[in-house]
Amino acid sequence: MFFQRKGRLRKEYDEKLLMQLNRYKVHWQQEKLLLEKSFDPSEEVICQAKIAEVKYIFLLSEAKSRNVSLLR
Repeated sequence: MFFQRKGRLRKEYDEKLLMQLNRYKVHWQQEKLLLEKSFDPSEEVICQAKIAEVKYIFLLSEAKSRNVSLLR
């Protein structure tokens, strides 16, 4: 009874994790592109790009530790 719910909740949160992972990947790519196109990037733009990268890498490692894949 309880184990069925656990499996369903895990699947639901794995899907949310994958959606967030894709969202942060796009955000990081946009920030990186903005940084590359900037002639003289400010400290704020550099920090925003690094923060976006760290968030994406964290979610990527979390997905790897949970054995989440896109092919499920």
